[in-house]
Amino acid sequence: MTTIAVLISLQSYATAQVTNSQPNFFQASPQVKSNPLPLQSNIPNYSERKGRLLLKLRHPIQPRIPNTFEQEIHLLLKLNERKLYVYRGDSLQASYPVAIGKPGWETPTGKFKIIHMVQNPAWENPFVANREIIPPRSSNNPLGERWIGFWTDGKDEIGFHGTPSVKSVGQAVSHGCVRMYNRDVRKLYELVKIGTPVLVTK
Repeated sequence: MTTIAVLISLQSYATAQVTNSQPNFFQASPQVKSNPLPLQSNIPNYSERKGRLLLKLRHPIQPRIPNTFEQEIHLLLKLNERKLYVYRGDSLQASYPVAIGKPGWETPTGKFKIIHMVQNPAWENPFVANREIIPPRSSNNPLGERWIGFWTDGKDEIGFHGTPSVKSVGQAVSHGCVRMYNRDVRKLYELVKIGTPVLVTK
């Protein structure tokens, strides 16, 4: 009886040891913390990234179309066509018929800029000894109602101007200047300024 009791006692002790050595899966492991480590603040989580993507899709960035009115006016004078073209950027704004310099007094070609602008200019005749002066607003003033100079040699000037000789527009008859109808040169005067580029080509 004593031997049997001892064996039963040893079996009970062994069973208890085996049972206690098995992990309890229903209890939290002591090495795992109940609160996860916080995300680093400089790395957006999935929800934030998704939200940013959806924001971009809702508000796509539109390419900026250049505003032609923000671009500068420039002039192109084509002598063979007897035409003046007004551009704002690449957009043609207007074109005007003109008279140009006659043989021996050709209008100079090249790149220039507007250097002088006068409303209702007076005209001093450079071809007579007494330097005859014709006052502004005179019906026979060869410069008409506006003067827009773009070339000078330090003494004389060449430019766009009006004219009382309307039949000369479209011809090569001037001493180098560019004649325009008064109605056209008034419009041109409002479009340009000192420094406006002028390109004169054959």
